[in-house]
Amino acid sequence: MSGLSSRHLLGLENVPAEDITRILDTAISFREVLEREVKKLPPLRGITVLNLFYEPSTRTRISFELAEKRLSADTVNFSPSGSSVKKGESLRDTVQNIEAMKIDMVVVRHQSTGAPYYLTQCMDATIINAGDGAHEHPTQALLDMFTIRQKYGKLKGLRVVLVGDVKHSRVIRSNIWGLKAMGAEVVLCGPSTLMPSEIERFGCEIATDIDTALDGADVVNVMRIQLERQQAGLFPSQREYTNLFGITKERLKRLNRNYTIMHPGPMNRGVEIATDVADGKHSVILDQVTNGQAVRMAVLYLLSGRDETEA
Repeated sequence: MSGLSSRHLLGLENVPAEDITRILDTAISFREVLEREVKKLPPLRGITVLNLFYEPSTRTRISFELAEKRLSADTVNFSPSGSSVKKGESLRDTVQNIEAMKIDMVVVRHQSTGAPYYLTQCMDATIINAGDGAHEHPTQALLDMFTIRQKYGKLKGLRVVLVGDVKHSRVIRSNIWGLKAMGAEVVLCGPSTLMPSEIERFGCEIATDIDTALDGADVVNVMRIQLERQQAGLFPSQREYTNLFGITKERLKRLNRNYTIMHPGPMNRGVEIATDVADGKHSVILDQVTNGQAVRMAVLYLLSGRDETEA
């Protein structure tokens, strides 16, 4: 029996607050484990997890691999280069052949929106979305929420500003759904050319002026600007983006006194965030990385169906 209301984690849209709370609460124990000399636990012994990464990744892939190994799972890593994908094999055939090798769980990152859901139609394994197209990246949002709650002891009532490419960012989408479910006040800020046409459906405050967005904010989560958007003409130059939307020390004066600066990485220092802000005392960027392991351990454990943990 899954520890959550679904046996898969495909996104945070429509995920109940009870599930999110259970993941965040479970992650507390695993976060404590990471401070021990011996960081390995037995809960997933005998379970095989496939890391199916069709897109490049550093933080997410390493974080999931460490989470799996620290829970004693057997891990298998897959990337398209050097595989039969190069010979034209379809995603369906690839995963069904792999599943025939008795895989229990699949962590998938794919450039196509909906790929994790598609895998649930092809496989019996539990599927965890590690980022699909411009759709969602649920574990990143969960670790962001864990980090915020770790500092403030709550999410409800906090004013959280998500700054960047709202149109294409899967991290922003997952943060929207998760934060709203937990009762936070969400503000979306970025150039109008990087706002989706259906933005009203998110039910968030919308700001195209960064100074207005930051007034009275508790948390600012700064997203990486994908430089290919500039080549597509969606904003004129990196310098102009920095002038209009960059998080600088001067702009921090608009925030609440006990503010928090976040970034999912990788950062374009000097573009969307100034170096002295990224490295400042209010930044929790490296805490996000550490907390990511604990949250992913919690997700893997709760979806594994195992009944007890020694964490």
